[in-house]
Amino acid sequence: MKRHLTIALVAHDKRKADMVEWVKFNAQTLSAHKLVCTGTTGGLVKQAFAELGIEANVQCMNSGPMGGDAEIAAMVVRKEVDLAIFLIDDLSAQPHEADIQMLLRQCRLHNVPIACNRISADLMISSPLWDDESYKPAAQTYTPFAREEQQ
Repeated sequence: MKRHLTIALVAHDKRKADMVEWVKFNAQTLSAHKLVCTGTTGGLVKQAFAELGIEANVQCMNSGPMGGDAEIAAMVVRKEVDLAIFLIDDLSAQPHEADIQMLLRQCRLHNVPIACNRISADLMISSPLWDDESYKPAAQTYTPFAREEQQ
């Protein structure tokens, strides 16, 4: 795989504090990669790096409700995102739910790993497979499954 990744960071309002803590915890690792964020999350990520005195490549898209999730989904389709961290507020309705579902679906369809909580984010960002040049992710397959009739 590759050592320099493009990582998408998205967090709903009630999950932004979690994202900032996660970014600070992983700041050294993340600073070696390009980060693409939705608007407000990106501003908070930039601020977290500044507080730590660490340089980071952070690109901000629009905020989620203004199309940021859709912009990142388009990047996934164009194979411009290697990993996505999307801390979702599952306890609140979101006005842009269709865009959220589109981003999640495009990550699944295009074989982009997506973490929706901090534990899976930690496991994904620390995987030794990112540095294993012999590792080639298996392509997605959608083969019909023939069920035998139950009697």
